[in-house]
Amino acid sequence: MQQHVGERPPNRRSVLLAEVAQATQRLADAGVPSPRNDAEELAAFVHGVKRGELHTVKDADFDARYWEAVARREAREPLQHITGRAYFRYLELYVGPGVFVPRPETESVVDWAIAAVRAMDVVEPLIVDLCSGSGAIALAMAQEVPRSRVHAVELSEDALEWTRKNAGQAGQTAASRLTIHQGDALTALPQLNGQVDLVISNPPYIPLTEWEYVAPEARDHDPELALFSGEDGLETIRGIERTAHRLLRPGGIVVIEHADTQGGQVPWIFHEGAGWADAADHPDLNNRPRFATARKALP
Repeated sequence: MQQHVGERPPNRRSVLLAEVAQATQRLADAGVPSPRNDAEELAAFVHGVKRGELHTVKDADFDARYWEAVARREAREPLQHITGRAYFRYLELYVGPGVFVPRPETESVVDWAIAAVRAMDVVEPLIVDLCSGSGAIALAMAQEVPRSRVHAVELSEDALEWTRKNAGQAGQTAASRLTIHQGDALTALPQLNGQVDLVISNPPYIPLTEWEYVAPEARDHDPELALFSGEDGLETIRGIERTAHRLLRPGGIVVIEHADTQGGQVPWIFHEGAGWADAADHPDLNNRPRFATARKALP
C-alpha cells in the first residue's frame, strides 16, 4: 500500500495510546477494579478530550502530567477525585473530598423511583431525597420528573457545598425544582408531614464490623458519615423508615438503597405493623438485591 508523505504508518500506535496500555497494567497490578476504563478516563481528562477521541492526540502533545494522575489512581485515590467529576444518569457532577461519590448501581434505584412517580396521578409530585450528598438523586429526579418539587436533605456542611455547587450548574429547570436543606434525615422537614409523594434515599448502610473489607476508594476517601451505620448497617435505615412514614401521604412510596448482602432484611423493617404495605426488594443490573420499596398503607 502506498504511503503518502506526512501520514503515519498504518500499524503505528500513538504515544498516548501506548502510555495508556502501560498505565492499564500498572492500575491492574495495583488492584484497581476497572484499570482500562480508568487509564483512558485519566488520559482524556489530562489531555482535554473525550475518551473516544484519545486517538486524535498528537505524539508531540503527550502531557507528562498523565503519570501524576496515574500514580494517584494507583494509590487508590478515587478516579472522580482526580478528575473532579462524576457521571450519573444525564448529569455531570462535581465531586471531591467531603462528599460521597455516586455509584452506577444507584442509577437503577432512581430509574425505579422515576417510573413510580410518573405512574402516580399527581400534577406536581412532591419528592424528598434524604442523605442527599452530591445531590445526584435529587437532581436526577428534578430533571427527569416533570413539574416535580424536590427537597434534598443533607447533614454534612462539607457535602452540602457539593450539593449546592451541583445544583448551580445543573440547568435552570432542575435547579428551579430543587430546595436544599441542611438537616438530620431522622428529623427532617416536619412542615411536609403527610404531604410527600415519594421519599428516596441512598443512606449509609455498611456495618461498622466490615470496615476493613471496604474498598480503599470508599474507606479512605468517602466521608464515614455516608458509609457506616451501626453494628449491622441498618441503624440509619430504621430511622429513615420512621421519617418516611411521617412525611408520606397515604399511598406514598419509599425507595431506599441497601447493600446486596442486606437483601431480605430491609423489607422487614417496612412491615405491616408499622403502617406499610407492598414491601419488596429489587435487584440491580447484576441481579443482586440492591434496594427496597414500600407503600404507606391507606387508613
